[in-house]
Amino acid sequence: MVRRSLSLSIVGLLAFLVAGWTDSGHAQQASGPGASDGRIVFGGQAPDPGVYDDRIVFGQSAALEGPAAELGQEIREGIVAAFDEINASGGVHGRRLELISYDDGYEPEVAIANTMQLIDADQVFALIGAVGTPTSMATAPIAAEAGVPFIGPLTGAEFLRDPTLQGVVNVRASYFQEAEQIVDWLVTDMDLRDIAVLYQDDSFGRAGLAGVRQALERRDLGTVSEGAYPRNTTAVRRALLAIRAGAPEAIIIAGAYQPTAAFIQWARLLDLDTIFVSLSFVGSQALAEALGPLPEGAEPDTYISQVVPPPDGDDVPILDRYRSAMLASNGQDEPSFVSLEGYIAGRLVITVLESLDDAPTREEFLAALSERGQFDIDGFTFDFSATDNQGSDSVFLTIIDDAGEVVSLDRAAP
Repeated sequence: MVRRSLSLSIVGLLAFLVAGWTDSGHAQQASGPGASDGRIVFGGQAPDPGVYDDRIVFGQSAALEGPAAELGQEIREGIVAAFDEINASGGVHGRRLELISYDDGYEPEVAIANTMQLIDADQVFALIGAVGTPTSMATAPIAAEAGVPFIGPLTGAEFLRDPTLQGVVNVRASYFQEAEQIVDWLVTDMDLRDIAVLYQDDSFGRAGLAGVRQALERRDLGTVSEGAYPRNTTAVRRALLAIRAGAPEAIIIAGAYQPTAAFIQWARLLDLDTIFVSLSFVGSQALAEALGPLPEGAEPDTYISQVVPPPDGDDVPILDRYRSAMLASNGQDEPSFVSLEGYIAGRLVITVLESLDDAPTREEFLAALSERGQFDIDGFTFDFSATDNQGSDSVFLTIIDDAGEVVSLDRAAP
């Protein structure tokens, strides 16, 4: 079920009104302690919140409307596809997996209200699929305080990779790892040295900027220019002028798709002789659609780092499973990197839950990740430990070709 965002001032009032609805739109039993709420009681003690005799309920606060909406919608579609897939075969140990989603518009204050609602009123088992660094920075501590797992946030922010954050489950590589791969490719393969950065002026953009600076410093280089724009805007022209002053050969971008597209379009109009390389958070398909096909005779100039393999490929078996699950779930036959990331996060959740007996607890769920450590889900592998809460280190490079399609860099080569 997708629910609109809740403001902090009305959380208490709306908690009673919305807590009685499941993802299917049917009324659910009250979620207080005891057997009468639909949860099984073992030895006189109810299992953790969100675990019922017929379902396990997860919660999500993400951008479902506004400038970053496509990211939130796509990661939700991927998670739901994974849940629908297992539900079609009877669920996990007989329990359906359900997802309650609220829109936060990519704004931390709204994400806080949504998270409180999900934990306190909806009493979800875990949070999954948060979108963005600033929203995750605001809500991960709330989840930690409540002992609620914070799974698969769509961000590579370094603070979430703190090994002491045992409640955080990172599926993807970090922004620092993406920046390292990008800079290595630009310097080693492309023989470029004059590199600039466009970044969103918030915790996400500054994390990307820090990663690029560190990668350049390891090669005795620095940025030739930098420019920033405000979150949830397309006000990029001032940043473009600042960046153009450095005459960069390449511009690395830590931004969302709408401002990134606006920046690239303005730079092309000014005939800036450069290439553009964006971090994965941009949302590849959304960016490609916003830019459209290149003019006839123009050379592709936009590259994107990814943290999952190309979703239309056949490199690993999970890709075919993902496409089949998406088609069955919502008729979606246009795969995307973001929905694939959501699907992979959902499959990881399912795999861990299947390894647990009876009604799972949050503590058992998190312990199973670090104790088992290695997971191979149809060829996509994870490696967790007690000191590593990030499962995958994989980074892939792609390019938007002249037809406006996002393809692997090796596939794009002539």
